Amino acid sequence: MSAKCREPGPEGPQGWSPGPGGPSRTSGSCQCPPPTMPAPWSLPRWRAYVAAAVLCYANLLNYMNWFIIAGVLLDVQKFYQISDSSAGLLQTVFIGCLLLSAPVFGYLGDRHSRKATLSFGILLWSGAGLSSSFISPQYSWLFFLSRGVVGTGTASYSTIAPTILGDLFVRDQRTRVLAIFYIFIPVGSGLGYVLGSAVKELTGNWRWALRIMPCLEAVALVLLIMLVPDPPRGAAEEQGELAVGALKSSWCEDVRYLGRNRSFVWSTLGVTAMAFVTGALGFWAPKFLFEARVVHGLQLPCFHQPCNSDDSLIFGALTVVTGIIGVILGAEASRRYKKVNSRAEPLICASSLLAAAPCLYLALILAPTTLLASYVFLALGELLLSCNWAVIADILLSVVVPRCRGTAEALQITVGHILGDAGSPYLTGLISSVLRARRPDSYLQRFLSLQQSFLCCAFAIVLGGGCFLLVALHLEKDQAQAQQPGTGTPDSKDVDSKDMESQSLLSGTRASTKDP
Repeated sequence: MSAKCREPGPEGPQGWSPGPGGPSRTSGSCQCPPPTMPAPWSLPRWRAYVAAAVLCYANLLNYMNWFIIAGVLLDVQKFYQISDSSAGLLQTVFIGCLLLSAPVFGYLGDRHSRKATLSFGILLWSGAGLSSSFISPQYSWLFFLSRGVVGTGTASYSTIAPTILGDLFVRDQRTRVLAIFYIFIPVGSGLGYVLGSAVKELTGNWRWALRIMPCLEAVALVLLIMLVPDPPRGAAEEQGELAVGALKSSWCEDVRYLGRNRSFVWSTLGVTAMAFVTGALGFWAPKFLFEARVVHGLQLPCFHQPCNSDDSLIFGALTVVTGIIGVILGAEASRRYKKVNSRAEPLICASSLLAAAPCLYLALILAPTTLLASYVFLALGELLLSCNWAVIADILLSVVVPRCRGTAEALQITVGHILGDAGSPYLTGLISSVLRARRPDSYLQRFLSLQQSFLCCAFAIVLGGGCFLLVALHLEKDQAQAQQPGTGTPDSKDVDSKDMESQSLLSGTRASTKDP
């Protein structure tokens, strides 16, 4: 029977090793190899779930910030006297600053304390949001700038928070937790509309919505500092950071590795198409629905603030309900379908996007004739779009090595926003303004101009579905490469898996290393 041992340390004999029958001492002149890795990092199951709940709460507030202005857009336009194209630029500035800062936060998240970076981001966006509520009409440019600072703060959270969850959970647990986390994208977006319009109705001033959010964000910051750990990168997997701790690479090497990862590249382009559509739809849909009701004679036009905000409430409620149902359906379908088809995740994304395209097209086309049918198809389109949020995150975490996940999240956010929702609200507003300038000045023509500027969204979704079909062709190969020790570093050598400990994060169990 071979003995298991470790080399004595400087503090004294540490040569005890837990064998199958209990502790045993090395025998004879056995010379043990030096330890190649420290003890596995572990966390009680309840602590992991508490941390996930805190991250979900902060994600809710994160996405409420994205769309709280859209819920009171008509009032903002009246207050600052800005056109559709300038109003669309508000969201473009927000997204533009987010995408410029995302790579920076991704770099910091892969190499420094993720918890400290998240705390800084929350402080930044809450402070900028609060200060923007006191900007007077003659300094509208300062309001645009403050929205950019809010976008910079939210970039830290969108980039880093999913990687922490990826290191707290693995496999089916990770799929479920990510599903819950990404439920708060549509829920937070919808509540952003609801909070903005509801607070405006109660106070008569849309700016109070921006003053309430920092109170909620202060609670999130305290909970984050007290309850959320910063696990080692890859801690939930056998090839975690402890297993590849000696592998270091520069940011450029990480980017080159991700550029060769075809599943990552095509899924990023698919996310870009989704972002283009959700950005335009999320920003302009409340105004589109308002003008549709004016055309149908169900609502009087708005000539001075405060404007009627029923459409923001309706669209917000639709976004919340369809988002919850869609994310749960997508995640559960992925979990079940993966058991019979390893390419289930990209196929689900592709099919849901290809089905969403005709729904959104019909919602736009039918709005002038039958408002009820437009609402039904709009809800179906949002439901199908929401099916993808958790599934896309699971694809990224499964095809990218743990060491590069923060950078991968940052690059996906950057590309998705710079080619997607950074420009789509402004582009939609610009097309609407150009079409309106060539037509008679009436509410019908205003509505038709905005409707026709929306039509490009349906075609963008089809392109996104095609990108996810291409992901399905490369998924298995990239997943296998991501699970190999040492993958992703140009100069790294394979690590001998026989000398590594198998680690389990949530159970806290430890497997002994085998004899050489």
